[in-house]
Amino acid sequence: MKSAGDTNQEQRICTKETIAPLVSKHAMNLSGSLNIKDSQVWLLGILAGLTAIYLTLVWRSDNSDLFGNSLLFIAAIASLIKEKAPFHSLKSNSIASIVGTTLLAFLLIRSLGISSNSFLLAFPAIAGVGLALVASGVSGLSKFRQEILILVFLGFPRLLLPIFIDPTALTAKFSALVLWYMGFEVARNGYQIQIGDSAVEVFPGCSGIESICYLLSLAGLFIMMFPLRRIEKVGVAVLAIAIAFIVNGFRVALLAHLVAASLPEAFEYWHEGNGSFIFSMISVAILGLFCWLLLRQKNAQPYLEELNVQEYD
Repeated sequence: MKSAGDTNQEQRICTKETIAPLVSKHAMNLSGSLNIKDSQVWLLGILAGLTAIYLTLVWRSDNSDLFGNSLLFIAAIASLIKEKAPFHSLKSNSIASIVGTTLLAFLLIRSLGISSNSFLLAFPAIAGVGLALVASGVSGLSKFRQEILILVFLGFPRLLLPIFIDPTALTAKFSALVLWYMGFEVARNGYQIQIGDSAVEVFPGCSGIESICYLLSLAGLFIMMFPLRRIEKVGVAVLAIAIAFIVNGFRVALLAHLVAASLPEAFEYWHEGNGSFIFSMISVAILGLFCWLLLRQKNAQPYLEELNVQEYD
């Protein structure tokens, strides 16, 4: 027979044996959650620091177009991070962490010197890849694919397109064609557009490549932010290039006309003054209108399909 003391002793032993594993498991989970929380804080701190460094470098470079684009793209990425919360599950490995840390260290060291335009254009994409590797290893490249591609569209069109594409000759041909359709007696000789006794030479800076890169970056942001079919993505990119080229072609035609009309002040206004920004605003407005119409059509499509089904029934 067991005494009351023996029974109480067995209950105490059972209680200890039952609670001990639970306490140990809870402590391990708490420690893991604290480590993940610390990692989130560190990664968000690194992200904020890189953003501040990049914006400071762009501001010092006096590149207003890139600075405005950077603010827009960073705001888009911030909204994605807030919506998806990608830092809640972090798992990396030593090799990926070393590679990512090396990329981030390169950016920090390179930022101490004079920053070239090429470095500023490549900075966002390199920072995105490096941070993704540190956060989630090689799988982070897929996990943060949307954010990384947005950063690629921020700088790489301006970095790569001018190397492979030079639309100067095509711009001169198109502008001369516009003037001819408007009734001017125009002749073209290579990159020169001649109206009467006056001639304007189209240089690469006026070829429209900057406008094409700028609008292509905005198109890339739109493509990555909204769910589109592949044909729609290609259409938006092609339309952005076409809009930038055509609007710039009309601008060059206007400049040629102003030279022929002996209006140097008007020429300076539309060439390097505020007039040049008006054409950029027109390009952005046309692309924005098309994107808005595309989204409106996609949002209305389920409703139209439902109406068709009801009429069929």
